[in-house]
Parts: sequence; C-alpha cells; structure tokens
Amino acid sequence: MNKAMDFQLTRNAFGRLVFTGADGEVHEGVVPVHAFPIAAPAEGIALVTADGRELAWIDCLTDLPDESRILLEEELGSREFMPEIRGIRRVSSFATPSTWQVETDRGPTTFILKGEDDIRRLAASTLLIADSNGIHFLIRDIQTLDPGSRKLLDRFL
Repeated sequence: MNKAMDFQLTRNAFGRLVFTGADGEVHEGVVPVHAFPIAAPAEGIALVTADGRELAWIDCLTDLPDESRILLEEELGSREFMPEIRGIRRVSSFATPSTWQVETDRGPTTFILKGEDDIRRLAASTLLIADSNGIHFLIRDIQTLDPGSRKLLDRFL
C-alpha cells in the first residue's frame, strides 16, 4: 500500500486536521509542512503533530484520495499566504522605505518595502520580497514580468 494512503484525514468541529493512522491511532491538530513550498508546492509534504513528530510523508498531493487532497490544499493555502507578483504598477521612491503598488495572482495590493535587503534572490530569476508587515510576495520568474515592471524592479536589485 502506498504510504501516502495508509491514513485518513478529517476535520474536527474546531476546523483542525485529524489524522487517523492505519493502526487506528488518532492525532488531532496535525500540520502539513512543505519541504519545498516554492519549487515543488505539490510535492514533499510531511504531516506532523503539534510537537513536531512526523506521522506521514506525502510524495505528491495527487497520490491522495480527493477528500484528503482537498483538505491538505485548503490547510496549506490558509497557512502559506504568499501572493505572486504579476506586475509592478508604481513605486513611490527608489530610496527605501518605498510604497509599491503591484498586481498579484490575488488581485491588486499596496505594500511598503523597508529596504533592499527585503528582496531575496531564490534562483536566477526567482525573487521573494518581504513587506513591512512580514508578508512574502513571490516573483516566480522575472522574465515573465512586463518591461515596465522589470525596469522598476531593476532599480532595487
């Protein structure tokens, strides 16, 4: 039997994930943890107890029955809020702190960039930008941004 399928996931009345193992042992409040949330968001997920003990390893979300997969996707989505920037519309100043108006996969938003150090390069064309509130914005591929957005971004890199 596939290790990813020898358990059952449900939600309790408080909305917390409940893990029931093949041995019938029940663990409430389990947490899914991505190994590589940006590079492989549907792969390499551990289910851990509140005290950090691993209960199961999931190679790929698609290996799970639909009910369990949907529960995990919902849980991960609520825990890992990371909007993806699709375009930079305006930057208040090229000195920091500056206010950025951006288009994301979740709609338009505005945030404050405290300093250039809050822009981290994860790969050759992938950036992670932290705003003044600690929210992380992802630019998956700089090359997919429009020329105006790339020009604004280049001023900070």
